[in-house]
Amino acid sequence: MIPPTQNEEFVAHMEEILELYHRPFDPECPLICMDEQPIQLIGETRIPIPATINHPEIFDYEYKRNGTANIFMFTEPLNSWRNATVRINKTKNDWALEIKELLDVYYPNANKVILVCDNYSTHTMGAFYATFPPEEASRLLKRLEIHYTPKHGSWLNIAECELSALTRQCLDRRMGDLETLKREVNFWKVKRNELQKGVDWQFTTVDARIKLKRLYPQIKVS
Repeated sequence: MIPPTQNEEFVAHMEEILELYHRPFDPECPLICMDEQPIQLIGETRIPIPATINHPEIFDYEYKRNGTANIFMFTEPLNSWRNATVRINKTKNDWALEIKELLDVYYPNANKVILVCDNYSTHTMGAFYATFPPEEASRLLKRLEIHYTPKHGSWLNIAECELSALTRQCLDRRMGDLETLKREVNFWKVKRNELQKGVDWQFTTVDARIKLKRLYPQIKVS
């Protein structure tokens, strides 16, 4: 969804994100995009009939709801890397714990991590202070530079592309429990990283000023 015409806040955040995407690769200051997606855990009420050479797998249309889970997706577009994890909740504490793992486990030697994410109410600096002691919260935030996509502009988040691929390639079937979901998502992540699937982002600020001209305020020069 794109906002109505002449939206100065949208174009300001959009151009900020587009400029980030065209920075050169810098291992000392990697650019990471993150997004998250809720998923329904759906179990079978009857045992499916396995596929044979004569017919595909057959399963009953009835199902049972086994609660929900949340998938956190992180991707470094210029390095063809992504990490997807599953949590039962999507609170600000869950988000802060995921960011800590990103910084301390996956990028311990980076001077600073540039993080692009949607502006959810859980994606705030305060989340770190709600989750960790002040000293730890401050340490993590000093290594983090957060940039938010504009409201109604989630398409600007490259992590959304990875979630779309995950949905098509892995989540297009019933998964009835958390452990199965974790196992399948982890398998997908490992295989996709092995294939070195990257993102070739082509849309630039110049393109935006032409193709999305209607979103820019019309300045009257007196």
